[in-house]
Amino acid sequence: MPSEIGVRNLSKIYVVGIGPGAYEQMTIQAAECLKECDVIVGYTVYVDLVKEHFPEKEFLTTPMRKERERCVLAFEEAARGKTVAMICSGDAGVYGMSGLMLEVGRDYPSITVDMIPGVTAALSGAALLGAPLIHDFCVISLSDLLTPWEKIERRLLAAAETDFAICLYNPSSRKRKDYLQRACDLLLRYRAPETICGIVANIGRAGENVQVLSLKDLRDTQVDMFTTVFVGNSQTVEINGRMVTPRGYRSGDKEKKMPEGSRDE
Repeated sequence: MPSEIGVRNLSKIYVVGIGPGAYEQMTIQAAECLKECDVIVGYTVYVDLVKEHFPEKEFLTTPMRKERERCVLAFEEAARGKTVAMICSGDAGVYGMSGLMLEVGRDYPSITVDMIPGVTAALSGAALLGAPLIHDFCVISLSDLLTPWEKIERRLLAAAETDFAICLYNPSSRKRKDYLQRACDLLLRYRAPETICGIVANIGRAGENVQVLSLKDLRDTQVDMFTTVFVGNSQTVEINGRMVTPRGYRSGDKEKKMPEGSRDE
């Protein structure tokens, strides 16, 4: 049951995206937020990434698959009058904890929850590869823990058929060793075997590794949960070892007047 403490609406929780892992890749807002909090709550691996930078804080952890218990733990600490940070890797709103925190928060109406954005792996990994996501792209998780594999299959096929550049999260695990291979087999129905792809392992952490390869070679590559996979569209190319998806600029084109409010960066 929710605690009865802290009913004066003075308690607060920040759901903080800490980025890929390295302190230098955390946003200034996220770092300042963690400095101001009394308690930092998170999955054990993520807490270990920030502990050395905030040694004076109280840290509380739960293992994987204890996400709801972790949320309740954060709210209970806030109900005791503490300012709490719930941390997630990347951005808390992209396969993170922000949605579940708001759901659990229904039972704690006196506690305010604010989101602090972070740099998700699609962006930090893309920066290491070059420019794979310059044009339209989508992000798909291969984890079927919360999403049926049949639905993941439909999304992969739709993205492949419509020529999106694709970023794949959670491409493999001990129980899902062949999931990336299965995904590549689906993509190969619409993509050429020579399609330029990229993998980035351990972004912003020890053992960081970047590789550009073909879709055919990606199919037979072993990866893990700490790897982010990028599959180019039909126009993606390799330039000096970097993965580049052209946006469509043409040399010699006259400058076009953009509609007011449009984005042309």
